[in-house]
Amino acid sequence: MILYPAIDLKDGQAVRLLHGEMSSATVFSDDPAAQARAFQDAGCEWVHLVDLNGAFAGTPVNAAAVEAILAALDVPAQLGGGIRDMETIESWLSRGLARVILGTVAVETPSLVREAAHAFPGQIAVGIDARKGRVATRGWAEETDVTATELAHRFEDAGVAAIIYTDIDRDGAMGGPNIEATDALARAVSVPVIASGGVSSLDDLRALKARGTIAGAITGRALYDGAIDLKAALAALR
Repeated sequence: MILYPAIDLKDGQAVRLLHGEMSSATVFSDDPAAQARAFQDAGCEWVHLVDLNGAFAGTPVNAAAVEAILAALDVPAQLGGGIRDMETIESWLSRGLARVILGTVAVETPSLVREAAHAFPGQIAVGIDARKGRVATRGWAEETDVTATELAHRFEDAGVAAIIYTDIDRDGAMGGPNIEATDALARAVSVPVIASGGVSSLDDLRALKARGTIAGAITGRALYDGAIDLKAALAALR
């Protein structure tokens, strides 16, 4: 199981939100590129990036910070937030991003996900963000009637590289991930599922890994707060 340390970008800084609320942002670093490099130097194989402003704006906002991170890294990075057209997908992948995460458009324009996955094999992931099992879009500001499993099934045959499942109510709350829901989703589809939201201890990581169904886990706040020792976490997952 791969550990993805998260760098959530707001106004050029690395922050964490509570339950996805922009007003609850805690700044953890003024130098996201240095933070990304520190994750790499500790042994991380991937870095997970989110353009929070972009998720609300519907277009990339923290591009300068993302480019600085990509320049600092030798390991691959994936990015979500505000990526809603083919031009933006192509632009990011041409600038060295390894994987683009499509969330809102997976609900609103599923044909774009299929087109992108066909054009860029292995480089497109679907971000499924759910509150009480129902998918939320546009920076989690809008809720839909679509269930997480229903949405995942729509892309079963699309050739996407991964599904990133976030339980919004757990995100940033340090209360543990929704292991049951993540495991159920992973069992429902053949696409690799990455857990996100609430991963806050070594025990959480071990419990996710023990299911044997989950391909990866994203954690942010717990690393910054020191609740998870990164080297111990990497050792536990290997």
